[in-house]
Amino acid sequence: MSLQLSFQRILSALAITSCLLTGTSSIVWADSLPGFTLFGGPPRDTQLPFRLDFGGRINTWDRYRLKIPAKKMNLAVSQFSISYPDYYRGTFDTKDVQVRVKGKAVKLDEVTWDKENRTIQIFPREPVPAGNQVELILSNVKNPSSGGMFYFNCSIMTPGDVPLLRYIGTWLVSID
Repeated sequence: MSLQLSFQRILSALAITSCLLTGTSSIVWADSLPGFTLFGGPPRDTQLPFRLDFGGRINTWDRYRLKIPAKKMNLAVSQFSISYPDYYRGTFDTKDVQVRVKGKAVKLDEVTWDKENRTIQIFPREPVPAGNQVELILSNVKNPSSGGMFYFNCSIMTPGDVPLLRYIGTWLVSID
């Protein structure tokens, strides 16, 4: 009897420990990259990685690190365009936007925020070369006062191209 009771205690302790470890790792990973989407959402191959530096809490200041993998950057880029849904009520600071390639900041000509059309346009001084991972850093972002899942779509324009934006992918930004 005592052997069976000891075995049950060990199993109970093991189950509780594994639940605690799983819960802790989920909390740590929550602010780094898009997680698992149960229903809906864009196709997996169009989802882009991102990180919210300050946790993605409602009605607080944050920094969005929106990444574009090198495999998506098969063309040089003269303009980045980020669009977001009409129910996103956050604010952006166009004076504190960076484009980083291989960890180095790229000089920018202009950053515009069209509130009416819900887009942010980023114009590098020189085209960003193809084949590099790019990180778009939006600092001093005021998160919306109500949470939710927000689809931030990324499109690019290539130098000398017909002035049409090409869709690259979507960041699934979650604010809670």
